[in-house]
Amino acid sequence: MSLKNKLNRMKKHLHVEEKVPVLKSEPVNHQRIAYEQQWNEKFAKPYFSEDNYCMIREVRYPIGYRHGHYAFSELQKVIEAWNKSPLSHPLSAKGHKMSDLFFFDTETTGLSTGTGTTIFLLGYAQVIEDEVIFRQHVLTEPSGEVAFYESFLKAVDYTTLVTYNGKSFDWPHVKTRHTLLRDHLPKLPKFGHFDLLHASRRLWKHKMDSVKLANVEKEVLGVERVNDVPGFLAPMIYFDFIESKNPQGLFEVMDHNESDILSLITLYIHLSKQLLSEHKATLKEKFEVARWYEQLGEKQEALALYEDVANAKSDEEYQAIRAIAFEHKRNKQFKKAEELFLYVVSNAPILLQTEAAVELAKLYEHKFKNYERGVFYAEKALQLTEESQTFIENDKLEALYKRINRVRYKDKMYTSHL
Repeated sequence: MSLKNKLNRMKKHLHVEEKVPVLKSEPVNHQRIAYEQQWNEKFAKPYFSEDNYCMIREVRYPIGYRHGHYAFSELQKVIEAWNKSPLSHPLSAKGHKMSDLFFFDTETTGLSTGTGTTIFLLGYAQVIEDEVIFRQHVLTEPSGEVAFYESFLKAVDYTTLVTYNGKSFDWPHVKTRHTLLRDHLPKLPKFGHFDLLHASRRLWKHKMDSVKLANVEKEVLGVERVNDVPGFLAPMIYFDFIESKNPQGLFEVMDHNESDILSLITLYIHLSKQLLSEHKATLKEKFEVARWYEQLGEKQEALALYEDVANAKSDEEYQAIRAIAFEHKRNKQFKKAEELFLYVVSNAPILLQTEAAVELAKLYEHKFKNYERGVFYAEKALQLTEESQTFIENDKLEALYKRINRVRYKDKMYTSHL
């Protein structure tokens, strides 16, 4: 029975903890690498530094290779599209060329970012001209961290990291280990960072229980993994490798890491196409992209996307119309805002109706001086709140009562002067 199958049978009894086993090292014989033939067959070669070493594996893919729904050649197209686009966005590659993006992922012995956790695998890919160059640096002995990080830092040449939760997990790990070894290593370079986890949460959290990369691969990217080793087993497989030196189980972890990194390329292509409106998106996705651009201050792009959603007669229609109405209000186009809030208050789900009624009460009181209609919509908002039995904060409820009384008084005073 394979190591992975044995560990899978033990799954119920396994718990990932912050404490990790103490790893012991043995002196390295430069003339002999344990299981060297197997490493060679995996396209991996040793990198020596003083009395220690790590293994470096390199694989090259033609740029026409497909991983999921996209060929890697699509990356060049989205980079060109970003460079032509006037839009400002955190994932924009404007000013970059294709080879500037450095798709990066690690495998570690634990889930914390503290000193007790060790990175044992650094994987990355770059798309250069007509091929994807994929490399992995493997820590074969705990004492080999200097060789491990030295080989990585000397080999890489990058401008922007592309990761999945790398800002919170992968790169803090690298920085922690580098701090401990900094007297022996080159400095960490400065770079930009695209973390694709945050974009995935924005666009797809509504349809997934978890937006972990494996779910995004399956639900969005069209990537199907076969016989993939579960990520939670990676630390145990690595500890077994340290004891036995047999890399066969570790090779499966390396395959898992390779698929993760290739998926980062596919995911960046897909997200870019969504953000640049070059891909047929669902209305929910389009609505979330519009909200993102609105928050970034790209009002014109957001409004255009909201209008697309509003014209589609969907569940997102009313939210899009509401967003457009607020944009008109901010731009002091009060009649346009009134028209859209009236539509929402007559057709939308009750919570959106309530909000629209409050906005109409404000417009009629402060902008149109139509106090009778101001009273009407303030009272309607209160009525809708009571009908829906929705919890409303005391301060908001109090503000609504004050609005009703204030507008009634204004209406009374206005009527008495007619």
